[in-house]
Amino acid sequence: MVTIDPFENIPDARDGLNKKERIILYCLEKAQKDFEGRNVPTISLYGRVIEHIDISEEEFQAILSRLVGGTRNSDGSQSYA
Repeated sequence: MVTIDPFENIPDARDGLNKKERIILYCLEKAQKDFEGRNVPTISLYGRVIEHIDISEEEFQAILSRLVGGTRNSDGSQSYA
């Protein structure tokens, strides 16, 4: 039986991050240490994140884009602020 945390999407008062955002940033930090200065492939990060939480690829991409300041252009390409 899956229990849903009703507070999962409420931002924390300390830093304004919700549970999913915090896990993505945690996994990103660990991956950056493992990749030693190289860029972390998104698919590698996604693999690490789904070990902790159940999240769709689309939701993961949306949160990651918001956290790193990326925006999706009308032609589908990614750009960063």
